[in-house]
Amino acid sequence: MLRTAVIGVGHLGRQHARIHATLAGQGKTRFVAVCDVRTEIAQQAAREREIEWTSDWRQLIGRVDAVSLAVPTEVHCEIAVPLLEAGIHVLVEKPIARTLEEADRMIAAAERGGSVLQVGHLERFNPALVALRPHVRGPLYFEIHRVGQFTARSLDIDVVLDLMIHDLDIVQWLVGEETEVTAIHAVGIPILTNRIDAANARLEFASGAVANITASRVGTEKIRKMRFFQPHDYIAVDYAARRASISNLAPASAERMWPGVNTKHLEVADVEPLRAEIEAFVHAAERRLPAPVSGVDGRRALALALRALESIHAHAARAGVSLGTD
Repeated sequence: MLRTAVIGVGHLGRQHARIHATLAGQGKTRFVAVCDVRTEIAQQAAREREIEWTSDWRQLIGRVDAVSLAVPTEVHCEIAVPLLEAGIHVLVEKPIARTLEEADRMIAAAERGGSVLQVGHLERFNPALVALRPHVRGPLYFEIHRVGQFTARSLDIDVVLDLMIHDLDIVQWLVGEETEVTAIHAVGIPILTNRIDAANARLEFASGAVANITASRVGTEKIRKMRFFQPHDYIAVDYAARRASISNLAPASAERMWPGVNTKHLEVADVEPLRAEIEAFVHAAERRLPAPVSGVDGRRALALALRALESIHAHAARAGVSLGTD
């Protein structure tokens, strides 16, 4: 039975702790400890779950087998590499790291330690997308909107690495992970912070597929929707409502003189995506199986996000606009 811990018990880490506690309560794992450099936060989370706490993640080595890592992106690599080398399995929140070099170090550490490295691209576990995935065949055009209301969380990174990276990962996954992205054209702007708060990116794939992605963290409402077209089908996904539908031509018949549109609403399981993600991580760690969203997958999404940021800065420079970012 895996001994588990959560490192970083802020807003998202608390949700990881809740699910790890549930799995332990069901006898699937042993939830050992929480860790946070903020002592009071760590103590509070430990009291809630009736487990141990520490403010130093190094003290977990030798005491746990697997961890959720929900700390700021800037310290992902610093913490993950020693854990992975020590044989501890790591589920790290997205983005995998700040740079591709850091991502490579994490991937190499997992290989040396024989550890599972999974990246928290949560939307892959959204039940609407799980239901849809078997029906995807050669998508050609995507239109995606991801808008969130402003909060004080994740302001250490741009919206591209905070929100858009979800959709960069999903589009690459659906088009085909082996399909090259031949061009990225992006624009973005700081609004409420000194980093990019709203952005739009257009991706062009070697297969001919095109994706238009908009992300903002300064909206007045929450929107997480994707629609795309593939031969004979129009597909719509509402991540927030966990709904997916496929529409296609309904030919004329004896009952209907003219062709129409047939829309099929997919049967979607009532599963919390974060729980599905953590359960998949535990399953892979217990059996030493490949992670369902590997370090290589996380690196690929990070590479696209960094290319989008480069395009944003290049566009701003051409326009003589100062983005005011670090």
